[in-house]
Amino acid sequence: MTEHIPVLLKEVAEGLALKKGDTALDATVGGGGHAAEICSRIGETGILVGVDMDEAALRRAEAQALRGGCTARFSKVNFRNLDVVLEKEGIREIDKALFDLGMSSFELEASGRGFSFRRDEPLLMTFDSDPNYGTLTAEEIVNKWDEAAIAHILREYGEERFSGRIAQAIVMRRAEKRIERTVELAEIVNASIPARFRRGDSPAKTFQALRIAVNDELDALREGLMKATERLASGGRIAVISFHSLEDRIAKQYFRGLAAQGGFVVLTKKPIVPSAEETGRNPRARSAKLRIIEKERIGYSV
Repeated sequence: MTEHIPVLLKEVAEGLALKKGDTALDATVGGGGHAAEICSRIGETGILVGVDMDEAALRRAEAQALRGGCTARFSKVNFRNLDVVLEKEGIREIDKALFDLGMSSFELEASGRGFSFRRDEPLLMTFDSDPNYGTLTAEEIVNKWDEAAIAHILREYGEERFSGRIAQAIVMRRAEKRIERTVELAEIVNASIPARFRRGDSPAKTFQALRIAVNDELDALREGLMKATERLASGGRIAVISFHSLEDRIAKQYFRGLAAQGGFVVLTKKPIVPSAEETGRNPRARSAKLRIIEKERIGYSV
């Protein structure tokens, strides 16, 4: 399995201005790399609250945080419910928050839940590592939703230009046999795209769209950012690492809206992107964009 490399690690740590004694939130602990760095910077007097829907991710992050020396508390929950976690932990305010919206190497390569079109796995795509009965899955979408609804999510969430052709092909195939595996779906997508437009990663947009729909990612992001903002201390900062235009647009517009209302300053007029050196070491970082906002200190203006 490929080693997970945290994206924009130095830029996140410096951009959040982490310091000893901070209370920090890692809203998507994933591979645990950012959590470890945060923990080492906030030190023994700092508190790290980490959330994720994947039990394995939480165990990895906990092991990493132990080496960092801070007080770390982890919960299996979607970050749209981070207010519940903070309430449970008795934390009224946070100083720093990170939303890393990328998929970790572990999730892509070892979760067994169908996130990668390059692997033969069941079509789940749930962030929850132990989904309840009745939880929406990618398999349900491709086998139960009507053609127009499938085309809509492929177009809106995947920005797939051939959404109509792919949706039609999915509906035709499922009439013959239920679609249950990632390799089946990838083959359908590849066959639906004209040869001159076909690439090695052609199924990626379809898989992205289904994952977003299954996990209600965009609305969850809006809710998570709003709740983190409500808990942010004076002088506190929120950082968002996005990997596609839909997420980035939400972060950009939300931060701009806060700044327009007053009391907040956008610290990244343009998003911070990985250096050529970083993308050389970690090609998955190439689409990452980092945006940061700060809540102004009471009685102080920037």
